[in-house]
Amino acid sequence: MVGETTIPLFPLEVVLMPSMPLSLHIFEERYKLMIGGCLEQNSEFGVVYQKERTMNKVGCTARIVQVLRRFDDGRLDIMTQGVNRFKIESIDEKRPYLQAKIVYFDDKSEDRTRDIEILIRDGVELLKQWDLLTGKTRDYGEITGLDHKTISFLFSSSDGFTPDEKQEFLELTSTDKRIAKSVESLRKMVELKRITEEIKRIVGGNGRLRSK
Repeated sequence: MVGETTIPLFPLEVVLMPSMPLSLHIFEERYKLMIGGCLEQNSEFGVVYQKERTMNKVGCTARIVQVLRRFDDGRLDIMTQGVNRFKIESIDEKRPYLQAKIVYFDDKSEDRTRDIEILIRDGVELLKQWDLLTGKTRDYGEITGLDHKTISFLFSSSDGFTPDEKQEFLELTSTDKRIAKSVESLRKMVELKRITEEIKRIVGGNGRLRSK
């Protein structure tokens, strides 16, 4: 990871976290060109969260790990994975797609504490509860074998969070703070989901009170 470089940009209404997967359907001509170049050069592109017309200056590079499908008209389905976070220094609009001069950044080093280990265990348990409520499954044993930073991004990328919340987690430079904030948010998210599901059960699941 070099200090400063130029990469192509893909503004999206999603937030990509390091080490996390992101599937994309490439259909616009400019992005067919961009992804084609990345495949030829085995290079990464930057994913940045764009809300309406406002593009954030902090994003995450994506590496193409698999081309899932090629269409006759040049469209592509690809699977990518987040790699490194970056800050945009300047934008280059000379090509059909945006490019940016960026600088990479990472979390600051921190001393591990027992409190963080407890929070991680709490976070894994909350993920289990969230998955149970939403009908998903994953390898929970594998999570505990990950390093703390990767675990922090895994918690932060939960699909119950809004893109704005995920962007806040992405920009943090403290692994411990990201774990603490994401676990607390997971706790609230699970509680709200349970309340919502209970209300649905009480009213019959269709928003109408059951008739006597």
